[in-house]
Amino acid sequence: MMTIKEAQQQVDEWIKNYGVRYFSELTNMAILTEEVGEVARIMARTYGDQSCKPGENKDLADELADVLWVLMCIANQTGIDLTEALQRNIEKKTQRDKDRHKNNPKLK
Repeated sequence: MMTIKEAQQQVDEWIKNYGVRYFSELTNMAILTEEVGEVARIMARTYGDQSCKPGENKDLADELADVLWVLMCIANQTGIDLTEALQRNIEKKTQRDKDRHKNNPKLK
């Protein structure tokens, strides 16, 4: 099983060996938005009311992996350790929301 840190390192090695260099941060943000849109398209067609077009890609796992790839590219080029960032984010959510969802009558 690969850790997030190992995945970030593997993406970085791939970029250095095959990708020549990272795209600019702004370009990667645009690519991330595009990839999230592809996830949304599959979700709308698989779980929503839309139907698929003939020959359309329906591989949600591959599209989610594309999102994760670009997210790791952005983290790498901006010096963010996603393992540490995720741990801090979970702690923040736990402190802020530990009772909020349990006490939400809409979720009962």
